[in-house]
Amino acid sequence: MTAPTGASRTIELSDGLTISIDEKGDAAASEGSAALLLHGGAGPFSVAGFAGALSEHAYVITPTHPGFGGTPKPEWMDNIADLATAYLDMLDVLNLSRVLVIGNSIGGWIASEMAVRDNHQRIGGLALFNAVGIQPGHPDEIAEASKVGPGEFLRLAWHKPEFTPDPAQMSDEQRAAMAANQEVLAVYAGDPYMHDPKLSHRLHRVQVPVLVGWGEHDGVVPADYGRTYAGLFPRGSFQLIPNAGHLPHVEELGLTLEALGKFVSSELQAG
Repeated sequence: MTAPTGASRTIELSDGLTISIDEKGDAAASEGSAALLLHGGAGPFSVAGFAGALSEHAYVITPTHPGFGGTPKPEWMDNIADLATAYLDMLDVLNLSRVLVIGNSIGGWIASEMAVRDNHQRIGGLALFNAVGIQPGHPDEIAEASKVGPGEFLRLAWHKPEFTPDPAQMSDEQRAAMAANQEVLAVYAGDPYMHDPKLSHRLHRVQVPVLVGWGEHDGVVPADYGRTYAGLFPRGSFQLIPNAGHLPHVEELGLTLEALGKFVSSELQAG
């Protein structure tokens, strides 16, 4: 399992499925534990800085969801539950335990689905940041890029103007890559949009500690959605992260790490 800092490789699973992963931190010193970091619809680059910071304290695995970034995706793989099952299979292949699964946006949804299905008890805790997945309280509670337009969606997602991407300033290649990722996202989570209506009825099965962290100024998914999410877990807790939107680990990396560190020390290391 030992991997050098900054390694990348491909994990082969069943049914011809392969998962591309980046590894950071000291795998040998982790004694079989790890942090599994799951990106949202913005793609794996959106969690790269987060992974680097986490790797100072843990062995961190960051997969690219099949289909994102031009990676191969089998035709049969078409929903979030498929991703969750694949990542549980990956934890089996890597023989990891006490895994802290961290996810942003749909990454948080994948993490929740993994925990519901964790028959081999690989997962030690969850940290969900501005996660989707549960049924919204009303149809427009989760903003949809196809309805509001890509520019407005980006403005809703980011709180600080200096972080907000401008599609007009992107190269043709960057716009094409973003569009391709959005097409894959629609396959996984487009219908019903960004949720499974049954997920909220399954989260009582998750017995590990769960942190639901939320960028306070998220215009894509409101904080009350996050509070509801946290309340569905038997051991869930909710933490607002100020001065941040849908990607708090980008806009407020320090505050996100602080919230995560307190959660780990109080809930995971305390047993």
